Amino acid sequence: MAQEERVTPVPGAGRNLALATGAFALTFWVWNLIGPLSKTYTERLDLSPAQTSLLVAFPVLVGALGRIPVGVLTDRWGGRVMFTAVCWISIVPTLLVGLWHDSFAALLAWGFLLGVAGTSFAVGIPFVNAWYPPRRRGFATGMFGAGMGGTALSAFITPRLAEWWGVGSTHLVLAGALLVAGAVMWLFSRDAPDWRPGTEPALPRIRGALRLATTWQMSLLYAIAFGGFVAFSTYLPTLLTTAYDFAQTDAGIRTAGFSLAAVVARPVGGMLSDRFGPTAVCLVSFFGTAVMAVVLAFRPPPELPAGAAFVLTAVALGLGTGGVFALVAKLVAPARVGTVTGVVGAAGGLGGYFPPLVMGVVYQATGAYTIGFVLLAVTAAAVGLFTAAKFRHPAREHGGG
Repeated sequence: MAQEERVTPVPGAGRNLALATGAFALTFWVWNLIGPLSKTYTERLDLSPAQTSLLVAFPVLVGALGRIPVGVLTDRWGGRVMFTAVCWISIVPTLLVGLWHDSFAALLAWGFLLGVAGTSFAVGIPFVNAWYPPRRRGFATGMFGAGMGGTALSAFITPRLAEWWGVGSTHLVLAGALLVAGAVMWLFSRDAPDWRPGTEPALPRIRGALRLATTWQMSLLYAIAFGGFVAFSTYLPTLLTTAYDFAQTDAGIRTAGFSLAAVVARPVGGMLSDRFGPTAVCLVSFFGTAVMAVVLAFRPPPELPAGAAFVLTAVALGLGTGGVFALVAKLVAPARVGTVTGVVGAAGGLGGYFPPLVMGVVYQATGAYTIGFVLLAVTAAAVGLFTAAKFRHPAREHGGG
């Protein structure tokens, strides 16, 4: 238990945190390649709102479920190997989406495989956790989580690159970036000196994680915090072009602003969790999200009223993503962090998979998004009440490990 006795990060922690964050940002950019171009695909393929929402949400599915085996493999092989593998495997679907996007079925298939890039989160959390002592893990996971700013880069830059170079060339450039990132992680990153590979077979490790009540509780919290961020990041370009009639590039700028606000708030949430406790941060996140969802349900005018509400929603969700994994670090034994992170990360990804589908169906049926925002408000408030009741005094659960 040498990790528990350390009070300061070991030499090399900052460098490996920076490398992991950079790789995470790039893979999240790739994971969110379809959403910023949704209007292009919708017009080119004459898609309905429900089809567009399915197309946008599909990569989230593999990125969510794939985090479970990737988390287990990270416990066994380490973050250096797994970051390299995720970057290089993601090259294939990145090229396929860019080169064969002339049919809805093809885009669904390649977008499904593109979800591999989204599994990098389950690599990074245990990787950076191992480099830092318990009292600094809120900071470490929060800073690493800022790599979800890759979605902001995608929202802002991808539509412009597609306009300048075309969709195929844009994807070719990103495939090259993944090749370089994988090489950088292999050559320059290292697993923490006191990290030890898990030798228990995968299925028993997963079963052990699933037997912990903490795993399910953290999954619920993360499904709202991170799931809300993913849902907005992937579907907001579509929402802004349909509900507010923004051009695709203008919607991309505003989505990038949303993602950036959440990215900045995530490490702040981690640091505030170190100082004031993760439960307090999670409560601010969930109740803040509920209030902003109510505001957005009334479809406020664009720019200042609606823009401010979206940004404050992003801040609330960003704080929550930092707070939840600071809570995971307090509740879960270090040897199980990778596996539990995989399950919790999967729940967060699934939390981002369903809202775009719901929003698409709601908009197609009613011509507005009001019902979807009301559902978000009710759900966030309920999870906030659960958090207040359950985690007032968090204590580590050692069951199974």
